[in-house]
Amino acid sequence: MEQKQKTREYLFDNYKVLLIVLVVIGHFIEPCYDQNPFLYELKWGIVAFHMPAFIFISGYFSKKNPSLKKLVGSLIIPYFVYEVIYYLVYTLLLDKDTELYFTRPKFTLWYLLALFVWRLAAPAVKKIPYYFPLSLAAGLLVGLVGIGNFLSIPRILFFFPFFLAGMEFDGSWLAKYRNPRGYVGALAILGAFALYLFTDEHHRKLSVKVFYGRYSYESLGLEPAEGILIRILCYGISFILIYLFMLVLPSEKKSYSYLGERTMAIYIFHGIIYSCVKHESNVLHSIRSYRESILLIICCLGLVWVVSRKPFVRLTNRIAHLM
Repeated sequence: MEQKQKTREYLFDNYKVLLIVLVVIGHFIEPCYDQNPFLYELKWGIVAFHMPAFIFISGYFSKKNPSLKKLVGSLIIPYFVYEVIYYLVYTLLLDKDTELYFTRPKFTLWYLLALFVWRLAAPAVKKIPYYFPLSLAAGLLVGLVGIGNFLSIPRILFFFPFFLAGMEFDGSWLAKYRNPRGYVGALAILGAFALYLFTDEHHRKLSVKVFYGRYSYESLGLEPAEGILIRILCYGISFILIYLFMLVLPSEKKSYSYLGERTMAIYIFHGIIYSCVKHESNVLHSIRSYRESILLIICCLGLVWVVSRKPFVRLTNRIAHLM
């Protein structure tokens, strides 16, 4: 999730800070989000764009073609290492019945495998005529097939258009609208979207999993045509939200911007901690009141700070440079 560059683009650092916070919150409210309206709609708002935006930014910083050796060293080897760590945590600490399935990524680790495939495949895919609409078509059609979590293929195909869009994105495209009028307009649209979530009844008939990319239309209780139409709508919502947040987030260095360089450590270690809390305690399942919901979100912010400390960052960096 992290990329180094000579001149930092703090807009994207700040964007990644928002996104990694939402990733953590989104996971920790998973067991309880359907127990009060605030968390329920917050979950919808989070899943509508946080991973698409993360993947879009990853694509933006993947314009150069890395060597296969570098990709293996920075993504595949860490993937295997973290799979073993998760396996040990699940079996030794949590006494959870699981196996060491390298072809079925555990929890958050699908992203490492997907990022490897996207970076490896993108240069070749971009040579294909009409590659972007074809990638959208692949993301729509994979929902017709129930292949489960095998190699994260459904997610890889569903999210690939966001990666490709990020590779094509030019920061200058923001210049026309990053002004007071564009800022107010973007905030107004985001506010209208939030209002829609809290007032609309129709989206509550669907599962938030329509944005996950992992599940087939059949498993979500949707007919093929219905599933395709809903997924097209999901693509549209996600792309619009990605752009709107680029218009309202600050582009200058902030006191929290450094967290944008540490998202991998936060991403990996919050997942391990979440797994432990979820399986060893009922606390996440018992969140019901608004006060408890706010307290949980505050705890998530604290966790982001804790796992962004240098010992965690140094460990993830070492694992990313084992080769």
